[in-house]
Amino acid sequence: MADVKVEVSGDMNVPKQQQKSQFDFRSFTQLQRIPSPMELIQLARKYIRPWSEFLNTGNFKPAVSMPRLTNRYIRNLKYFQSNYIFVFIVLMIYCLITSPLILIVLGAVAYASHRIKKAQSPVTIFGYQLSTSHQIMAVNAASVPILFLVGAGAALFWALGASICAVSLHAVFYNIDAIVTEESEGFLSEVV
Repeated sequence: MADVKVEVSGDMNVPKQQQKSQFDFRSFTQLQRIPSPMELIQLARKYIRPWSEFLNTGNFKPAVSMPRLTNRYIRNLKYFQSNYIFVFIVLMIYCLITSPLILIVLGAVAYASHRIKKAQSPVTIFGYQLSTSHQIMAVNAASVPILFLVGAGAALFWALGASICAVSLHAVFYNIDAIVTEESEGFLSEVV
């Protein structure tokens, strides 16, 4: 056999990679302020896709192959992320409305927290002085076992399971290619 020499030198331009996630776990300890649930809901509401587009039954079709199915699933999760969050919130509200004991406990905790915040008086227990925020945290911590006794854990996991099932079915069968092309998806993902 003859020796073959191939020239492999040269300059290579490495394309810039887009960061996949906006949340960096390394910066988690540096967070100064965690957003409130209402701020998260307003942020999700800002980027929600039209419900007529989300529920368009004409776009529900089975995938042709497994690679297309996984691609469709991931693209639907990215494109309809805010809609899926609202599906979970609606199912969670349904669970709370249909469980009166959970509503009573949540109402009692909210009332106690309101009264503590309104009083603005520190309390001393075993020589330790508890500020208003510490008292509210103690009330909330004491309510956790009571919430689980009245079935909040079951309601939470039911809503979570039902959301995962509904979101997965939608993401698997919704044909995102009918509304978003590969070229326009990059532009749309920058908006979100």
